Amino acid sequence: MGRYTEPVCKICRREGEKLFLKGSRCTSSKCTFESRGYPPGQHGKNKRFKVSDYGIQLREKQKIREIYGLMEKQFRTTFLKAERLKGVTGENMVKLLERRLDNVIYRLGFATSRQAARQLVRHRHFLVNDNIIDIPSYLVSPGDQIKVREKSRKLEVLHSAMRRVKDARPYPWLELDKANMTGIFLEIPERMEVPLNIQEQFVVELYSR
Repeated sequence: MGRYTEPVCKICRREGEKLFLKGSRCTSSKCTFESRGYPPGQHGKNKRFKVSDYGIQLREKQKIREIYGLMEKQFRTTFLKAERLKGVTGENMVKLLERRLDNVIYRLGFATSRQAARQLVRHRHFLVNDNIIDIPSYLVSPGDQIKVREKSRKLEVLHSAMRRVKDARPYPWLELDKANMTGIFLEIPERMEVPLNIQEQFVVELYSR
């Protein structure tokens, strides 16, 4: 499967806002967006053009896809799955994205970015209900327990990330036990609870064309 290999700071500059794709670097003085908050490219500073409705919808879809670190095929599959569920398609899509194991690990504070969380999952550092899961797209269900494997508990990358977490309930749908490096996915979050500056309805409109 293909993957994005260019500097991820370009993504934030292209979208015109911080997407916090590089963890702690995004909140430091090293963040490229702070010094070059204009689109990448030779004429980035001088780009002035009118964006069509299609362009707005496309950019919003790309932004959401980049936030969660999905390739196009993965994102489309998630959308089609959301369409088959009862309720509002856009909200269903966000709920499915929030249930991904790599995202839950990021939200719990075990990793400083979703990209880092994805790598930790693939390297088999986590258990879900005492079973090793190395699939980042695994959908966590209400009541599932996520914990760091015993032999992985001394990893500095985990402790460094967890030092940033101050609350045992980082989000209403999650519960964290820092001492035991364990988290519980309490419930599927409502859309209003998910802190994302996105307009998922644009994605529905785009795929409905």
